[in-house]
Amino acid sequence: MAWWKAWDLTETLKSELSGKFERLIVALMYPPYRYEAKELHDAMKGLGTKEGVIIEILASRTKNQLREIMKAYEEDYGSSLEEDIQADTSGYLERILVCLLQGSRDDVSSFVDPGLALQDAQDLYAAGEKIRGTDEMKFITILCTRSATHLLRVFEEYEKIANKSIEDSIKSETHGSLEEAMLTVVKCTQNLHSYFAERLYYAMKGAGTCDGTLIRNIVSRSEIDLNLIKCHFKKMYGKTLSSMIM
Repeated sequence: MAWWKAWDLTETLKSELSGKFERLIVALMYPPYRYEAKELHDAMKGLGTKEGVIIEILASRTKNQLREIMKAYEEDYGSSLEEDIQADTSGYLERILVCLLQGSRDDVSSFVDPGLALQDAQDLYAAGEKIRGTDEMKFITILCTRSATHLLRVFEEYEKIANKSIEDSIKSETHGSLEEAMLTVVKCTQNLHSYFAERLYYAMKGAGTCDGTLIRNIVSRSEIDLNLIKCHFKKMYGKTLSSMIM
C-alpha cells in the first residue's frame, strides 16, 4: 500500500476511534521507520520532553535503522532529527543522544582487540571511580563508539579493575536521564531482548500501565524479534507476556 493511501486511512481511523485502541491501530498503520520517527517527534512536541522514549529508541537501534528513522523524520516533519534533539535537550544528555544518533558504533564486526579493550576499561575507571568527580565524555565516547562485542570485553575487564560492575559505577557516578541513557546502552549491549522484556514488564508492573511504552515496543519489535523477547520475558519473570497483558 502506498504511504499516502495508508495515511488517508490512518486519518479516517483516527476520526472514528479513540483512546488506547486508537493509539494501537494507528501505530500498526505506520511503516516501521515512520512510526519510530513519529514517536520521537511526539516525545519532543509541546511542553517537556519524554527523554525515556528518545533514549530507548536511539540506544536500541542499529546504525542502518537509525539512518532510516532520520530519513523518515525529515521527510515527515521537515526538520533534522539531530537538530531537534539538540534543541530539546542539553548538557551531557544531549551529547550522548547525538552521539548515538550519529551511528558511530560498529554493529557488524565481531573483532575484539584485547589490548584496546583493557585500555578502555582502564580509561573508564580513571574517568570515574578513580577520581573525585566524573569525566562524562570519556564514558560517552567509549559507550557510543565501540562495537557491542568490544564493549562486552571492556565490561569484563572493568569489573576486574574496579571490583564492581560497569552498571554499579554508572549508578554511583551519574544520575537522572544521563544515568538512564548510559545504563540503556549497557543493557542493549549485553542482551537486547532482555532489555525489551524489562521495558515491557515495568510498563505493566504496579498501579496503572504505561500504554505508550507497551504499544511502542510490541508494535516496533513485532516483525523483528518479538518472539525472542517473549521467551526472555518468560525466563525473567516466570509468566508469559500475553498473560500479563491480559
